[in-house]
Amino acid sequence: MATQVALTGNDAVAEAFRQVNPDVATVYPITPQTELMHAFAAFAADGLVDTELVTVESEHSAMSACVGSAAAGARTISATSSQGLALMWEILYIASSYRLPIVSAVVNRALSGPINIHCDHSDTMGARDCGWIQIFSEGSQEAYDNTIQAFRIAEHPDVLLPAMVTLDGFIISHTMEALEVISDEQVKQFVGPFKPATNLLDLDNPITIGPLHLPDYYYETKRQQAEAIAQAMPVILEVADEYAKVSGRKYGLFEPYKLDDAEVAVVALGSAAGTAKVAVDRLRAEGIKAGMLKLRVYRPFPGQQIVDAIKHVPAVAVMDRSISFGLDGGPVFNEIRSFAYGQKIDFLSYIYGLGGRDVPVEDIQDVFRSLVKINESGKVGNVYNYMGVRE
Repeated sequence: MATQVALTGNDAVAEAFRQVNPDVATVYPITPQTELMHAFAAFAADGLVDTELVTVESEHSAMSACVGSAAAGARTISATSSQGLALMWEILYIASSYRLPIVSAVVNRALSGPINIHCDHSDTMGARDCGWIQIFSEGSQEAYDNTIQAFRIAEHPDVLLPAMVTLDGFIISHTMEALEVISDEQVKQFVGPFKPATNLLDLDNPITIGPLHLPDYYYETKRQQAEAIAQAMPVILEVADEYAKVSGRKYGLFEPYKLDDAEVAVVALGSAAGTAKVAVDRLRAEGIKAGMLKLRVYRPFPGQQIVDAIKHVPAVAVMDRSISFGLDGGPVFNEIRSFAYGQKIDFLSYIYGLGGRDVPVEDIQDVFRSLVKINESGKVGNVYNYMGVRE
């Protein structure tokens, strides 16, 4: 049975964690994630979960404790933001190379400096090549649903990789929305018990975690990781199909919105996708055939699937809430354009919303209008653009 509730994004993820009832949670505060683990810590204090709550002295320690916990066969969670994720950097790579299915929430926040506590995607984009699965959320409902699904994806025997579920700082994390939650029993049955193939506490079958790999083995380890994250693609879709039967909500690698007959389109991820939908609706009312593709899964990157979805659209803008310094255009733009090599699509890159800068519907409408001009004139003009910045 589904129940409608009003929760912030932080509380929605905390509720999903409560229903999963993990064995271990490593906890360290950082704005705007703090309230998420505050809520979960309250569940632990009230006896609503059986979780061992481990309070640590830093985010580096939090992820280090996750590695030890997961290696010992415990279902393990954490959460962080911004500089906290950056402080975990070293251990993020270790967690994925050890094939540990840790699930962590990342509440997106700009990386310093200058110091800023508001939303952009520079934190998770900086971690895009660390070997973690990355799933983005448009709102609190998706943050809740993605968190539950992340356990099944990460723990699948063909995957065994850590997963981060992202939600935009303050915009989602601190905004209350109406959403549906499924019952505790449904979550318990859907996620199932954690059955690790190996663990450090199995004295009858001893293993080594974290051995030294010199040139004779290191390369093969990385190749296995590459295969594992590739295997995550069909698993994500399989888990989404099963979750749809439980929740009634269907997810994929991305969500097309009025894209079938679109002549201009934008690609977005996170909370701005909802704003882009409003822009699409307004432009459709004016007779402009606008469409949108909301990217949900960023790692593994569904490049070919994205190209198949947009290849009929003559002009496409990709919106990035982060900068790749020294490389023209944002990371999502460059990856999509690379996969679309040879397609007759004119691409524009738009950097937007850095440090929490507001993203009005009108600004996204202007992005669409720039694409309309390309279709009308045949001239692209500036490929690399900054939306809503004082030049």
